[in-house]
Amino acid sequence: MKQEIIIAGFGGQGVLSMGKILAYSGLMEGKEVTWMPSYGPEQRGGTANVTVIISDDRISSPVLNEYDIAVILNQPSMDKFESKVKAGGILIYDSYGIHKPVQRTDLRVCRIDAMDAATELNMQKTFNMIVLGGLLKIVPMVTLDSVLAGLKKALPERHYGLIPANEAAIKKGMEIILMVSG
Repeated sequence: MKQEIIIAGFGGQGVLSMGKILAYSGLMEGKEVTWMPSYGPEQRGGTANVTVIISDDRISSPVLNEYDIAVILNQPSMDKFESKVKAGGILIYDSYGIHKPVQRTDLRVCRIDAMDAATELNMQKTFNMIVLGGLLKIVPMVTLDSVLAGLKKALPERHYGLIPANEAAIKKGMEIILMVSG
């Protein structure tokens, strides 16, 4: 198994944290992992993305030109990365940040209404965990237990009290993700 993933959106959406938690989860399962963040100097409000590779075998390079999976959280990221998903790959997007539909027909496309769900639950800070739950429902590359352990590794100890809310958000994401095409 090898998954090459790009997660992209605005700074402040938890893009880098989502990638870090996914990477920690893979490590805890004994997989080979890379985590390569990229963001502008403005961070919050600017664009941010992270490349994560999780593999059963050694990873030759963390630098990718194409991805198996793209998780897209805003229109600038859709414009930039839709063309970089491998044919037959998966594109997951949050409906809140996208105003132009996916153009390609050779992808499995999934929509997750994560921002709507986070707002409805009054849990806006768990938006990224809702998205992560959706991703893991479509491609269960790591277990929920590993994700929770990864979350504990990524969070400062003073925020451990937030882990139950994040677990609920991950489960919510697993419930609400929808296959649009493919």
